[in-house]
Amino acid sequence: MITSAMSRKLEALSTRRPLFHSEADFQHALAWMIHQDAPDSLIRLERPYRLDERNVYLDLFIGEPSGCNLAIELKYKTREEIVLHEGEEFRLKNQGAQDLARYDFLWDVSRLEKLVDSGEANVGCAIFLTNDPTYWTESKSAETIDAQFRLHEGRSLRGKLAWQGEPKPGTIKGREAPIALRSGYSSVWRNYSKPKPGKSEFRFLV
Repeated sequence: MITSAMSRKLEALSTRRPLFHSEADFQHALAWMIHQDAPDSLIRLERPYRLDERNVYLDLFIGEPSGCNLAIELKYKTREEIVLHEGEEFRLKNQGAQDLARYDFLWDVSRLEKLVDSGEANVGCAIFLTNDPTYWTESKSAETIDAQFRLHEGRSLRGKLAWQGEPKPGTIKGREAPIALRSGYSSVWRNYSKPKPGKSEFRFLV
C-alpha cells in the first residue's frame, strides 16, 4: 500500500534530516534519498503537465523501471521556531493561514486523483509535514469556515468539500471552488521527529 511504503521512506528520511529550511529543501531531500535508494528510477522535480486546460507542476515525479509512475505532492508548514541541529541553524517561520493550507493540501489530493485518472501516473501520494499541532488536533469549534477541510487525527474525507458560511472578501481568493474527492481518505498522523528536547515535534500525514 502506497501510504505504508511512503511512511517507511519518511521515517528513514527523518534519521537523516529531522527538519528542513523550506518546502523546497524537503522536496530535494526526499528526491535525493529516493534516487540513492533507487538509482535506476527517473526522478523529476516540478514536472509540468496539463490539467483542466491549464499548465500545472508536480512537486515530484518518479518513473520506476517496472513502468509504474508515482506522482507526489508535498506540503511543509511550520510555526516559528529556531532550532540548532548538528551545528546548523534552522529559523522556521510562522506561516499561519492554516485554513488555506488545509484547502491547498486537499486540492493537491484532488489533482492527484485526476492525474491518475488521466493515465499520467499510476499512483498519487500527497504528503503533509508540519510542527504545527493545529493541523493534527481537532478544533473545539465546528463552526469554522474551513471545517470541511480539517485534517485532524481520525478525520474521514470524501466527496464534495466546501467553505462554510460566508468567508470575508479576499480571504480565500483563488480558492473559492469546492473540492471534490473521488476516493475516501482517513487522517492518520505519524511521528516524524523531535529535533531537540523542549522543542516542538514534527508529524506527517500521507
